[in-house]
Amino acid sequence: MPTTTEPQTAGVEGAARPAAAELTDRIREALLSGDFAPHQRLIEADLSDRFEASRASVRTALMNLAGEGLVERLPNRGARVRAITVDEAIEIVEVRIGLEVLCARKAAENLTEEDASGLVDLRERIQAAVAAGDLVGYASLNQEMDRRIRDISGHATATRLLERLLAQSARHQFRLAYHPGRVNQSAPEHIAIIDAVLARDADAAAEATRRHLEGIIALLSDMR
Repeated sequence: MPTTTEPQTAGVEGAARPAAAELTDRIREALLSGDFAPHQRLIEADLSDRFEASRASVRTALMNLAGEGLVERLPNRGARVRAITVDEAIEIVEVRIGLEVLCARKAAENLTEEDASGLVDLRERIQAAVAAGDLVGYASLNQEMDRRIRDISGHATATRLLERLLAQSARHQFRLAYHPGRVNQSAPEHIAIIDAVLARDADAAAEATRRHLEGIIALLSDMR
């Protein structure tokens, strides 16, 4: 009798499992959401079960995240969540200044009517969140504003570098968002950036962005 080939089912290495690129995104999201604590060990078998992924995909994802600075691999001990010190967070913001100032300038120069409409709506939602004392919503809107400025800038290289830096310092950004009185300082700064971009004033957008980030550095310095 001729032999027949049985159809492959989706096992641990099957096609139904997430590919390494998708798995990298999912583990990154879990890290940034605080699902894992700083210095927590990331055990391949546990991650394989949690994300229904192959061990090989998990290993590749952890290597990718180590390259992004979110995970550190230890000799003969696997991987763990990398903890970012306050001093390192300050250095990251110092680097961000140059990149975000550039994006703010480009955004002011490249603004379209559609972009402007979206920023006006975002400005109103930020003000509403502040008025309602909605810190969670406000923090989310701040992230949305940062993304919009980067998108409007159209500067792919700066965007790529910023997203990597922001991912590394996400935990400190979260702490800052809930620092007592922080919203009363940061909200006007964000509004100033939006207003400068809406006015298509590249110099004002750059200066407002610089002032905002220098304020973050000052606050981080106080947290040492």
